[in-house]
Amino acid sequence: MQMITCRLSTILGAKRLKVSDVCRATGIARATLDRYYYDRVNSFDRVVLGKLCQFLQVGPGDLLVLVDQGDLFALKDQGDKG
Repeated sequence: MQMITCRLSTILGAKRLKVSDVCRATGIARATLDRYYYDRVNSFDRVVLGKLCQFLQVGPGDLLVLVDQGDLFALKDQGDKG
């Protein structure tokens, strides 16, 4: 089974940005950004995605990725063995 996952936390970490920085610059509500940051979004808002992509200078495919759910568990198992 495949699922869409949001990489906002990874991108913010790479750019050394805080959620509060994004909130101030984009006007997106903190609660909304927290859902994207912790990958707890049930439906994606085009306006929010547009603002995030523009601010972070990334494409939608950088922010949202399609991942096999089996791969997620395999990565976790590999981390446990090492």
